[in-house]
Amino acid sequence: MSGKLWGVGLGPGDSELVTVKAARIIEQADVVAYHCARHGNSIARSVAEPYLRDGQVEERLMYPLTVETTDHPGGYAGAMAEFYTESARRLAEHLEAGRDVALLAEGDPLFFSSYMHMHKRLHDRFEAEIIPGVTSVSAASAAIGIPLVEGEETLTVLPGTAEPGELVTHIRSGEALAVMKLGRTFEKVRDALRTAGRLDEAWYVERASTQRQRVEPVVDVDPGTVPYFSLIVVPGRRNNPLARQPDPHVSSAQTGEVVVVGLGPGPVEQTTPQVSAEIAAATDLVGYGTYLRRISARPGQRVHASDNRVEAQRAEFALDLASRGARVAVVSSGDPGVFAMAAAVSEIAAEPRWREVPVRVVPGVSAAHAVAAAAGAPLGHDFAVISLSDLLKPGAVIEKRLRYAIAADLAVAIYNPASSRRTQQVTRLKELLTELVPADRVVIQGRDVGGSGECITVTTSSRFDPSTVDMRTLLIIGSSTTTAVDRSGGQLVYTPRHYSSERTR
Repeated sequence: MSGKLWGVGLGPGDSELVTVKAARIIEQADVVAYHCARHGNSIARSVAEPYLRDGQVEERLMYPLTVETTDHPGGYAGAMAEFYTESARRLAEHLEAGRDVALLAEGDPLFFSSYMHMHKRLHDRFEAEIIPGVTSVSAASAAIGIPLVEGEETLTVLPGTAEPGELVTHIRSGEALAVMKLGRTFEKVRDALRTAGRLDEAWYVERASTQRQRVEPVVDVDPGTVPYFSLIVVPGRRNNPLARQPDPHVSSAQTGEVVVVGLGPGPVEQTTPQVSAEIAAATDLVGYGTYLRRISARPGQRVHASDNRVEAQRAEFALDLASRGARVAVVSSGDPGVFAMAAAVSEIAAEPRWREVPVRVVPGVSAAHAVAAAAGAPLGHDFAVISLSDLLKPGAVIEKRLRYAIAADLAVAIYNPASSRRTQQVTRLKELLTELVPADRVVIQGRDVGGSGECITVTTSSRFDPSTVDMRTLLIIGSSTTTAVDRSGGQLVYTPRHYSSERTR
């Protein structure tokens, strides 16, 4: 009968934080295995030492290298894969002989642990059970004595070995953060925190829960003193005393600014990390009520909702808040620069009295690109974007631009095609298509893209029915080269990037 493999989580370093079950299994196991560096010492073994007994076999799995420089033909990844395969073979010999093996893991066995490499190689051949352990993230939170997350705050855990750009993206968009695997990566992580504007919120914790524990703000840490067994934590802003929250009632020209952001067309997955980070950092959220309801404001943020037809007043209100020290996020759907608030804010900000207020625009996924992506690539070549709303421009201008865009053989994305009280423009669009393009010209109707009622309809200019269009619909009129292809793998609509006169109709 084969033995059993135990993945034993030891916790962050204090032997008293080993669970009762883990201690019992360590003592009962025939074989106690642990990873170690080339010097032979093992932190895992030192944590488990109070629970070892005489007569147990100890299997020391020594890493072949501790840095990524190697002359192995498969590089670092090849060298480590070979080591894990050989280690699994050694453990399998004990298991095949009927001996139970307790493989020790600092923290939790399936949380950035070497145990998982053995588990993946052995669990399909032998019985395996995992005993979870207290993670270093939990120990670090306890060490700084600050709640890591509360309420709806989310926690993002990152490896310090990630690429700098990836670190910056996650740090900007995350609420609470934990960054593991420091040591040689500390300066890279510190630089990423600085780039993301969150360095002053970060805590450094070294050897959490042990007698050598060290805690201090990251800005005070000497990089030359940082060991591998350390991490950085950024508690959520709700409780983090290092997270500076500008007071919107305090005048400060240096801290106040307006940031115009786009939430994307609807689904939260299409809100970019950069936009999420700007919203999280804002003291005040300003926008149309429907769009603001898509955001969960954090405690302390002030939310200022208004009607959709008061863009100039909304922009002036946001600039006034910023002039008094507030960090204001003006919220649009889609992309803020496409028929949205970026233009309104910029126009008002150009007035002399607001010239000193910083204004930034952060892009979002536009409705046109969301509909295009849902259909394939109908905007793959030159295209125009036109709104059919006559609230801010005359109907004659709309028709003139439609005629010119069609005559130029551009694909055209049509915003605001109709509403419950405004249908004449989309009816006129149908008449223009009948007049100006062949009956088989591709027309795409995208409604509520990304939402629960998403519907993509691919039709032609002759079959296009204006009565099926409402304010939640965006239209794309294809060019002469736009093609709809029925495939077993799903229909695709595309406008090729090449252009030949032979294809022009």
